[in-house]
Amino acid sequence: MEVAQRELQAAKASGLILDYYVTNAGDDLELIMTHRKGADNSEVHTLAWNTFKKVTDEVSKPLKLYAAGQDLLSEAFSGNVKGLGPGVAEAEFEERPSEPVVVFMADKTEPGAWNLPLYRIFADPFNTAGLVIDPKVKAGFLFRILDMMDDKFVDLKAPEESYDILALLGTTGRYAVHSIWRRYDGEVAAVASTTRLNMIAGRYVGKDDPVAFVRAQAGFPAVGEVLEPFSFPHLVAGWMRGSHVGPLTPVPIRYSQCTRFDGPPRVIALGFQVNDGKLVGPADLFDDVAFEYTRAKAMEIADYMRRHGPFMPARLGPEEMEYTTLPEVLASLKDRFSPGKDIGKRPQV
Repeated sequence: MEVAQRELQAAKASGLILDYYVTNAGDDLELIMTHRKGADNSEVHTLAWNTFKKVTDEVSKPLKLYAAGQDLLSEAFSGNVKGLGPGVAEAEFEERPSEPVVVFMADKTEPGAWNLPLYRIFADPFNTAGLVIDPKVKAGFLFRILDMMDDKFVDLKAPEESYDILALLGTTGRYAVHSIWRRYDGEVAAVASTTRLNMIAGRYVGKDDPVAFVRAQAGFPAVGEVLEPFSFPHLVAGWMRGSHVGPLTPVPIRYSQCTRFDGPPRVIALGFQVNDGKLVGPADLFDDVAFEYTRAKAMEIADYMRRHGPFMPARLGPEEMEYTTLPEVLASLKDRFSPGKDIGKRPQV
């Protein structure tokens, strides 16, 4: 983190970026940056890539840390980190008179983990009172949903297409929210990372540890409405070896380390006030007694899921396991399978 801060401070001094904040979610390094160069800017993406590389080369590898640089999937960097490993959530918007933003960072899970909370924030009136009583929020939101298998997206409108939105978002391993837009003026409301490392690499290289940010207040859901879905520790894919199902647990930064069975999956939320491009804060939003019950419930769920051992549904289904180390086990048994018609024969014991 010290190396990352050094690199981003130099970039701020040079005028490349306006401000930054370096933190971690579990064992993942997080770079939060503001700038005026627009989304997908090659200079900013190069800064992020080089920072991750320097952290890997100067710290992680010399210390022989496990899986150093495993999320950097290619040496052929061409000016954009998308598709090369690191999760990216970025958008360009005009700063409001007051611009509160909540940054979510998760560890030991995948992009589909955001589907349920983002739906509840922007489409569920039982979660977000503003959808009923705030004229600006009541106008609804557009969900841009990515098919992570076929690399195609669809734009669907809430509330009138809510059932179609749910039909897709319920399949968390394939469909994920990419971004959400306010319908009455086209303002971006939220953006999430949609990188799936295993699909890029074609093998297990760890789960994707997704990030997202949500703009709050003044025509968007209030901060409390943005946080409310995380009071329910819903089940997500990831956890041990990226192969299990566990509760997404909201924790303060000091509790973000993943230990028990490499988890359970967890999420942190940092609140910033963006002021002339500067990041004021953060507030550690899950560092609150109001989420203690949620954390206790998550541990109860974790106990229940762990008692299944290697059995589904605690372990992911076969379509997800294709990208883990299970195929190596199946390959070693391939020649030992016999035709089903011979199942009545006496085995050799």
